[in-house]
Amino acid sequence: MIIRKLLAAGSACGLMAALACGLLPATAHAGEPVPGATPKVELVLDVSGSMSAKDIDGQSRMSAAKQAFDDVLDSTPEGVDLGIRTLGANYPGNDRKTGCKDTAQLYPVGQLNRDQAKSAVATLQPTGWTPIGPALLAAAGDIKGGDGTHRLVLITDGEDTCNANPCDVARQIAAEGIDLTIDTLGLIPDAKTRNQLSCIAEATGGTYTTVQHRQQLTTKVKQLVDRSTDTAVTPTATQGAGSCTDAPVLKQGLYSDRETFSENRWYRVQVAPGQELRAAVTVSDDRAVNADYGVLLRGVTLHGREIVRDDESGTGRTDAVSAGIRYPKPDSDDAPAETVCLQVGNSFSAPASVKTEPGLPVELSLDLVPAPHKPSDVAFHGLGRGWWLLGLLAVIGIVAGLLTGWAARWRLTSGRTR
Repeated sequence: MIIRKLLAAGSACGLMAALACGLLPATAHAGEPVPGATPKVELVLDVSGSMSAKDIDGQSRMSAAKQAFDDVLDSTPEGVDLGIRTLGANYPGNDRKTGCKDTAQLYPVGQLNRDQAKSAVATLQPTGWTPIGPALLAAAGDIKGGDGTHRLVLITDGEDTCNANPCDVARQIAAEGIDLTIDTLGLIPDAKTRNQLSCIAEATGGTYTTVQHRQQLTTKVKQLVDRSTDTAVTPTATQGAGSCTDAPVLKQGLYSDRETFSENRWYRVQVAPGQELRAAVTVSDDRAVNADYGVLLRGVTLHGREIVRDDESGTGRTDAVSAGIRYPKPDSDDAPAETVCLQVGNSFSAPASVKTEPGLPVELSLDLVPAPHKPSDVAFHGLGRGWWLLGLLAVIGIVAGLLTGWAARWRLTSGRTR
């Protein structure tokens, strides 16, 4: 089991490294980030009246957010242009039209002055409405331009209280062709808020995370800011089918999909003779789920015969479960490529109050590498073709032992005859 996990992890890492280094064919698209260019990140913070609730480690949501921001600002990597935008921070009244325009840039996106940014955050007090849609539109304009990655991190404790559907706004932003990812974090969210924030993240390929503790908020925001400097390949969106017959044919690469609870989805891969398929899948539980769940990844033939499988389980203490397989296709001059059907399944379940749509995030990595031709290529856990040295040492040891035994017996026999 451990070996399978290591192989799966190595497959995924090797694939992403190969893509990042240009070893695999790739085409450039307008709006994609240029490696080495300055990334831009804007933190979008909810400062509405509900942020005064004291239910995060005995303190208010606003206090927890301020402390988390201080820690994040201290650890922001050099070379990241970072800004902060607020929503609901300035208008305390009851007029919806005015309240839904209440979004402002607290700190401009650019080279970070930590002391100035911290001073600006310290002035915030829970005040007004929750205009998420208008804030996202404005934030997209704040970080527009440049050749680096663009990332928005939205932190809120409730759904949009204005007329705009923030999920539609996120789709609109994505349609503009900017390489922009929106990650969302829900502070003690209810089911409606989780659903809305999951939808926003899904529209731009981002992630959604439920936050219940201050340290959890700090850690997650740090991870997302650090992720802006990554040069890893962005997964290609795909959609698995209900059977292998209707499944999409995928090539080597990194893919993203969504699965509802206890769903199975199928994909197809062509494996040529002399190739080895290495596949790894990760399913994330981006909302409240019941304890005890699992993820299945298996390869079968077009006729339904199982070739290889892996299944891994979780107990509610992880936010992602991964499984990995490898399948070498024997080399043969006259053999055609083989279609391998990949089944990705999960056994997640959730309380009745939790919506199953959108489905759980799925990330599937596929790597096709030269298959080993001889057992010695993969045997002895890394000794490879040098395994013969171990055999030679063993033979020498046996011979030396025999000679020593004979010599001792001869001495004993000689002593008796005297």
